[in-house]
Amino acid sequence: MSADAQRRSRVPSRREFLKRSTAALVGGVAASQMVVARSAHAGGSDLLRVGLIGCGGRGTGAASQALMADSNVKLTAMGDMFADRLRGSLEQLKKRPALAAKIDVPAERQFIGFDAYQKVIDSGVDVVLLATPPHFRPAHLKAAVDAGKHIFCEKPVAVDAPGVRKVLATCEAAEQKGLSIVSGLCWRYDPAVRETMKRVLDGEIGDVIAIQETYNTGGLWHVPRKKEWSDMEWQLRNWLYFTWLSGDHNVEQHVHSLDKAAWTMHEEPPLRAVGLGGRQVRTDPKFGHIFDHHAVVYEYPNGVRVFSYCRQQDGCANEVSDIILGTKGRCSVLENKIWDRAGNLKWRYRGPKANMYQVEHNELFASIRSGKPINNGLYMARSTMLAIMGRMVDYTGKSLTWDEALNSQEDLTPPAYEMGPLEVPPVAMPGRTPFV
Repeated sequence: MSADAQRRSRVPSRREFLKRSTAALVGGVAASQMVVARSAHAGGSDLLRVGLIGCGGRGTGAASQALMADSNVKLTAMGDMFADRLRGSLEQLKKRPALAAKIDVPAERQFIGFDAYQKVIDSGVDVVLLATPPHFRPAHLKAAVDAGKHIFCEKPVAVDAPGVRKVLATCEAAEQKGLSIVSGLCWRYDPAVRETMKRVLDGEIGDVIAIQETYNTGGLWHVPRKKEWSDMEWQLRNWLYFTWLSGDHNVEQHVHSLDKAAWTMHEEPPLRAVGLGGRQVRTDPKFGHIFDHHAVVYEYPNGVRVFSYCRQQDGCANEVSDIILGTKGRCSVLENKIWDRAGNLKWRYRGPKANMYQVEHNELFASIRSGKPINNGLYMARSTMLAIMGRMVDYTGKSLTWDEALNSQEDLTPPAYEMGPLEVPPVAMPGRTPFV
């Protein structure tokens, strides 16, 4: 057997992937809880020290929510690629009266550069917040689990299949260590969406027939290039527009929608997918090389199809929605409504509302205190892979099976992690760009 064949043989097939995921989730719970129960913080009131890795807007928000989630928690370390981003984040957090007393990040615990994540992890923190560009998530997640830290992990968790496979292995290790991993796939923590999805999964709309996932928006932010910036710095500061950093916008943003589809399908991966996409309007080189629109159809073993659309183009009709069609009715997940087949409103959510971003952290810290770990690692990896598979079929123009996508050897890691030259790949051309 060749080396490539041996490597492929170690990658789980669609059924093996699902089987291993379920076994890790169910079989590891007892051992995980015993490990956490022995920790210093489980069931106690000891100080929980938090380290922030990635000090952009989402990271700053996550730090704020972490500090509000527990009465005895402090932000004690921060790390980012750039000093100005770290300083801006720290200043913003300190301006909030409710947070100021919970911040203790002296200069010696402010870390800058590609190795900042490891320095934060090694600084004595108990919980890490991972909010860098998605490319770095597999390595940062592994380092945190290796060091025995509890984790808040922003979405998506990888930009390529090798990264997803690494995350799967890391999450299994976290189960065995009894570590909590809470995902930034925040809609799973929204009370109204939770109740809506519970009703769908309980059969209120009957058997699922089809799902339409739409995430059509305008353009996003862009940071003008300064003459002193290297190629690497320019790409890092505009990470949305480079596939190696973001995975493309159908991975970075639309993963939220695809995660709801995966949730509806009980986490079972699709058989295959086919799609189309391109770079039609957002063509200026300042926007890197990603597409500005994607459309993918995912086919499942039971015949259900997920119709997935996302677009980032100004001046167009916007829509963010999740529509689930069933034999007995339909559901609009974000509207929290269910209709019968005749179109009559059958149910709508009228319960309490809560900030889902805050709920994520409330439940993370409660799990640490109680010694009952949360591990969202398996579904966050599956949903990320679903999005990556969509990019693969759009970039190549090919129809791909789940096994082919998950076994992909395409590794988007740059030649070196250093501030210097870094070539921008050509824009993918369906029918010409090869599948690797």
